Amino acid sequence: MSSPLWPYISPGVPDELFERLPGIPMTQRDTRLLLISQLRLLPNTVLWDIGAGTGTIPVETGLLCPQGQIVAIERDEEVVNLIQSNCDRFAVKNVLIIQGSAPNCLKKIDHLPNRICIEGGHPIQAILTSAWDYLDTTGRIVATASSLESLYIISETFAKLHVRNIEVVQSVINRLENRGRRQTFAAVDPIFILSGEKL
Repeated sequence: MSSPLWPYISPGVPDELFERLPGIPMTQRDTRLLLISQLRLLPNTVLWDIGAGTGTIPVETGLLCPQGQIVAIERDEEVVNLIQSNCDRFAVKNVLIIQGSAPNCLKKIDHLPNRICIEGGHPIQAILTSAWDYLDTTGRIVATASSLESLYIISETFAKLHVRNIEVVQSVINRLENRGRRQTFAAVDPIFILSGEKL
């Protein structure tokens, strides 16, 4: 699938091409690339993105998985509208947006996942545990942690669920920025990306 706004087959849509709302989190491009690589997508992947925020992951994975089904889960109506707006901007048609709070809303979803991405949400342990039950036996799960507390909870929950082949990556990204007449490197907030398999 291609989009007039992003006609390339490679991921990495620039952040500025997405519509945004103040205070709504967005997975920035370089972190998004790491996260998508850990999902190990297939053309027909069924992905649940829990805590979809601005919708950058649904848009990119929707473009990368033309025969797949992307389910974006978000609880706030205004944010749901933002995700839909970004899907429309990129002409992505295979994203289903569910408004609801995880884990309670997960039972309403007809498309069972073989990939799950969790980009936040509380209580994270309950979300992970419930989502894991729906994941295909050959599926992969990816979760992000931006604090030591969430890193600990996700790691502990992965152990309790017997997640296999666990990988943990911490992003350390610096971007060149113009500040007046000078150019300097500015650090992007680091994030932990934890991933693993069910079988």
